[in-house]
Amino acid sequence: MPIRILVVDDHSVVRQGIITLLEDEEDLLIAGEASDGDEVWDSVERVKPDVILLDLTMPRVSGLEVIKQLVPAFPGIKILVFSMHNNPDYMLSSALSGAAGYLQKDTSRDEMLKAIRSIAKGELYYPPYASSVIIRNLIKQVGRTSAEPARESEEATGSSVWKMITPREQQILRCLTEGMSSKDIAEKFDISSNTVANQRASIMKKANVKNTAELISLALKTSR
Repeated sequence: MPIRILVVDDHSVVRQGIITLLEDEEDLLIAGEASDGDEVWDSVERVKPDVILLDLTMPRVSGLEVIKQLVPAFPGIKILVFSMHNNPDYMLSSALSGAAGYLQKDTSRDEMLKAIRSIAKGELYYPPYASSVIIRNLIKQVGRTSAEPARESEEATGSSVWKMITPREQQILRCLTEGMSSKDIAEKFDISSNTVANQRASIMKKANVKNTAELISLALKTSR
């Protein structure tokens, strides 16, 4: 079955350009398009996409609001942000809101295809420039949090995340905090990307977090 894609951007020229880039791929199907955040809900229910290629800067309802609303309602749909912004705040907010990946609009066609196929398999896709931004900002947040008088509260709400997981899961989590991709982790331990995804999901369940960004933040707070 082809990967069903919904393209969301308020500029028709951009939408058509994306469609032109992707429509010849046999494993991809452009299932629909939307011009703003208000149209996304109707489009999602109508075309049932696997992946949403989403702009952030749109009228009425922003891309970030779309992510925050859609992720809890449609957890099976993966959102790939496709934005002109290289602002760290946008990247971090997208990750924390549950986006599966982030690309800038000057990315290559090959990387766009790689990102779509990766997140459709349940992986995350944050290129090095985005991963480093997210990790740096999470470390800063952890530093600010750890400076506050909340030691006892932290111990009660998840400081034992490293103790909850198996030794192999600890290795996976350590790699995630270092910004490694699922592919890199799979190669490091000579396992499949699906195995990495399954182990990441197991860690998130044990840690009681909703996404990888939250998991990394918690792991950095309690890093041993």
